[in-house]
Amino acid sequence: MKRRIASGAAVGLALFLGLASGCSEPAPAAAPTPSGPASHWVAPPQITDVSVTADGLRVRGLAEPGRRVVLRRETGAAYAASSDAEGRFEIRMAAPTDHLMLIPEAQIGQDAVPAPERLLILRGGNGPIVLLRSGRASLRLDAAPVLGAIDSDGRVLLASGRTGSTSQGVPVAVGDRPAMAVTPDEDGRWSAVLNRAGGGGMTVRVRDADFAYPGESRPGPGAFSVERAGWGWRVHWKSDAGAAQSTWLPVRAD
Repeated sequence: MKRRIASGAAVGLALFLGLASGCSEPAPAAAPTPSGPASHWVAPPQITDVSVTADGLRVRGLAEPGRRVVLRRETGAAYAASSDAEGRFEIRMAAPTDHLMLIPEAQIGQDAVPAPERLLILRGGNGPIVLLRSGRASLRLDAAPVLGAIDSDGRVLLASGRTGSTSQGVPVAVGDRPAMAVTPDEDGRWSAVLNRAGGGGMTVRVRDADFAYPGESRPGPGAFSVERAGWGWRVHWKSDAGAAQSTWLPVRAD
């Protein structure tokens, strides 16, 4: 079954911009620890940040203590490290020469527990770095503008981003419609459903910045495709369940 992009928490809220409602997106929590001596459940790893270093890229995150963590490509080389006694891990890699999609996994012997997110690194770390999350707002890990992403599952558009202030609502508007203040979470992250997908391009105003969303396009071949689209990058990808998704990642305001 195709997973819808709007979370269950948004159902039943007041209509936003005439079609759907705003909601806040919680920040990633520490990896849960299984309870009970007979439990064989293993939590997948969580990526917390990616930074560009002098010799490549550094990926850090959380996993169960002492767990082997792998960042796997669909094909080709993988990158691995083990988490410490507090569950923290760090993986260093050479900067890729092109766009790179990685699947975080926890390894147990010959088996693997993949995370539902996909780590996308554009232009070898010189472009957007983002966690693509099926059914949820994408999570930018680079220095993104206040609008970090617009996600679509073919049904609705979900805008999200991060602001430096958590005490004030973030005004979000489409075109000349009245803005609605969306409440950020404790980390300053916010998300809001804009309207139904498939309506073409539009102007999205977040606070005092205008972003020209270019609309959707047909996906390219392969597991994912990347193209420049306006002042940003448009990514087509598939969720862990095989559902088609698209994400626009702005790099600056118009």
